Amino acid sequence: MLKMAPIKIAISEFIIQQADSSHFQYADDICRQYIESAKQRGTGIAKRTPEYVIEKMREGKAIIALHRDGRFAGFSYIETWSHGKYVANSGLIVNPEFRNKGLGASVKGAIFELSKQKYPQAKIFGITTSMAVLKMNSDLGYRPVTFSELSQDDQFWKGCNSCPNVDILTRNNRKMCLCTGMLYDPAQHEQKKFDIRKQMAKIERWLRMKQYVLLNKFRGDNSGNGQSSSH
Repeated sequence: MLKMAPIKIAISEFIIQQADSSHFQYADDICRQYIESAKQRGTGIAKRTPEYVIEKMREGKAIIALHRDGRFAGFSYIETWSHGKYVANSGLIVNPEFRNKGLGASVKGAIFELSKQKYPQAKIFGITTSMAVLKMNSDLGYRPVTFSELSQDDQFWKGCNSCPNVDILTRNNRKMCLCTGMLYDPAQHEQKKFDIRKQMAKIERWLRMKQYVLLNKFRGDNSGNGQSSSH
C-alpha cells in the first residue's frame, strides 16, 4: 500500500499539520480550551482527557494548528465507529486568540482530508447545532441527513450524554434532536452534492422552527409529569 505523506500546510501565520509525538506537550492546553469553550457556549461537552488527546496524536489521527511562534492555535481529531464504516471529525477547537481568521475552516478541511486518506471507503459524519459548522461541512461535500443514516453505534451516541439537550434526543428515540446530522458518503458524493449556502434562509428558518417545536414539546412534557428540566 502506498504510504501517504503526513499532512502539513502553511497558511499565513499558522502551520497546520498531522499531529505526532512532538505535540504531546499541547494536550493539557487543548483540554483546558475544550472546557472553557463549553462554559462560554453554555453547552455540554464530551469529556476529553490529555491522555485521550495524546493517544489520538500517537495514532496519527489528529490535526494540530500552531502559530509560527509556537503557540497552540487549533485542533481536531478522528473517531471511528461501526467497525470503521463511519468516521467522525471531532473536537474542533480554535484558540480564542486566533478566531475570526478562517483557521477553523482550515483545520476542518485538513482533518477531513486526513480522514479520507486513512478511511477512503468510510462515511464521514457529524451532528451539530452550529450554522458555521453546517456551512463548513457543506463546502466539504457533506449533506444534511436524518439520524437514521448516521452510525447507530451506541458508543457514539453516549457522547451526547453530557449535552444538556440529551433528554430531547432520548425522548425521540435518537431520531431527532436540536442537532442536524450531516454525512459525506464517498460512494454517492457526486450524485448527491448539496450546497447549503444556496438555501441558507430556508435552512435557518427550519432550524429555528425545529428548536422551537422540540424545546416546547420537551418543556410541556416536563410540566405535565412534574419533572424539572436541567437546561
